[in-house]
Amino acid sequence: MLGIDPAVAVHRLYTDPTFPPAKQKKSMPQGFYPLLYLGRLVDGSAGHEVFDFLDASQGYHQILMAPEDEEKTAFITENGLYCWKVMPFELKNARATY
Repeated sequence: MLGIDPAVAVHRLYTDPTFPPAKQKKSMPQGFYPLLYLGRLVDGSAGHEVFDFLDASQGYHQILMAPEDEEKTAFITENGLYCWKVMPFELKNARATY
């Protein structure tokens, strides 16, 4: 990669080579429910001027983190140490909370 120091862009996973590989259990995504009646939702909304399915006018980052949990989301860049003050969607239950 041009212009990026490999010390910043390369990740290393340090493992013990004496441990045998282990196969993980298969899991289903939590909270995954297909929209079976999407056509009915779309057809039922025809002719209406205002749709209020989801109040996301302020964007996704609306949920504030608890102050005691902010340090758990800390990350380091070359410019310093940062932490999230609003809930990022990469957290496990962030989408369900939203």
